[in-house]
Amino acid sequence: MNLDKIQIESLESQLNDFDLVRRTAALRELLALADQSAVDIAPTSDVANMHCHTFFSYNAYGYSPMALAWLAKKSGYKFMGIVDFDVLDGVEEFLAACDLTGARGSAGMETRVFIPEFAAREINSPGEPGIFYHMGIGFTSTDLPDATDTTDSPLKSVQSVEEPEVRAILASLRARAEARNRDVAARVNAYLDPVIVDYDRDVLPLTPAGNATERHMVVAYLAAAQRTVPDPARFWAEKLQTSRAEIAAMLDNGPKIQNLVRAKLMKRGGVGYVQPSPEMFPSVEEVNRVITAYGALPCATWLDGMSAGEQAEEELLDLLIGKGIVALNIIPDRNWNIADPEVKRAKLHELYKIVDLAQRLDLPLNVGTEMNAPGNRLVDDFAAPELAPMREAFMDGAAFIYGHTAMQHILRLGYQSEWAKAHFPTRKTRNSFYTQVGKRLPPGQKTLSNLKAITHTVEPDMILSHIIR
Repeated sequence: MNLDKIQIESLESQLNDFDLVRRTAALRELLALADQSAVDIAPTSDVANMHCHTFFSYNAYGYSPMALAWLAKKSGYKFMGIVDFDVLDGVEEFLAACDLTGARGSAGMETRVFIPEFAAREINSPGEPGIFYHMGIGFTSTDLPDATDTTDSPLKSVQSVEEPEVRAILASLRARAEARNRDVAARVNAYLDPVIVDYDRDVLPLTPAGNATERHMVVAYLAAAQRTVPDPARFWAEKLQTSRAEIAAMLDNGPKIQNLVRAKLMKRGGVGYVQPSPEMFPSVEEVNRVITAYGALPCATWLDGMSAGEQAEEELLDLLIGKGIVALNIIPDRNWNIADPEVKRAKLHELYKIVDLAQRLDLPLNVGTEMNAPGNRLVDDFAAPELAPMREAFMDGAAFIYGHTAMQHILRLGYQSEWAKAHFPTRKTRNSFYTQVGKRLPPGQKTLSNLKAITHTVEPDMILSHIIR
């Protein structure tokens, strides 16, 4: 291994440091090396991953927002988007890193809500009727738009926001998630004793900003067993009711043992699991109030079409459109990359159905791999025969979200702006405009300068002719 390769690998590792100053310095060094052709940069290809969790919730590769922007540049991904559970901690870092790297980026948040109209039907949270994974995409800042701006400029945000209420809802998402985690840890501690974890001492330090997930807890429990009991394989075999030989083989395979511990202890049927009640989660309306106050886009999510709720997907999406959703998130890989041919056939059929439905309902698609579980791909294989028929819809969705993000980030003329509503009164026409912007708008700092130069009355055609080179 030559010195340059060692240096590059060291800098790429530093991109995931919990210290923002250190990872910023690493990114700048890597970009300087790229300018000197010391780093292999792949040509841009028509692929996108618009759903990548960062280490601000959990990323299976340990990636920070900055590391994901670098990954997009180095690997030649045309579009890249981050999504974190319950927090907006990575939004500004990621978009700033995209400006530096020239990545076409977007930023989002994922949480769980309760839908009373589907209280008797399981939707996309397995075994939990009425509970729904929900997203906001196209965030551009952790600061709310200034509702006190009374100028007549078309570039202002004219949204009226109740800042204390919105911030309280956002804070409650983090607080509710932490309360659920601490309850799970208490139950698992009682079962695994003497292997116990202290949430503050053993779990929170695994995160850069205190937003831990079940996956962080699993890592903490595995580490606690390693340092506490003389024979971890025997311990886990007993507690997980699995043969010692199987466990011994898994202990050298991080993803397998992590997934087993989480499934056996923290998911439905496990000692740490508590069947959720409606009071444990906010409503769609509450979360959408936060998303739209930030100028972002409420986005429904879809699992695999197998549940009772998702078998009634058109009914569900019509309901959610009425509550404000304007896009749909899909994780394609888990719906076709399946070993069992019958399961694959059924899930691929449902995938084709939901993509067709989304297009009929004028819902752009946000697709990606999540990266929040061991084994998740870095990017979907859009060239696979199973995905090829949907590739255009997936890429159009990515362009739409990037187009909104760039317009909102620089001009505050995103999809939710009064400007957009005035010029494009229907979702279909608005979708088309932001998709065209996203397809034609170059990324990077030159684009920022071009966009910032617009200081006069702005018409859609003028934007397309002025900023698109």
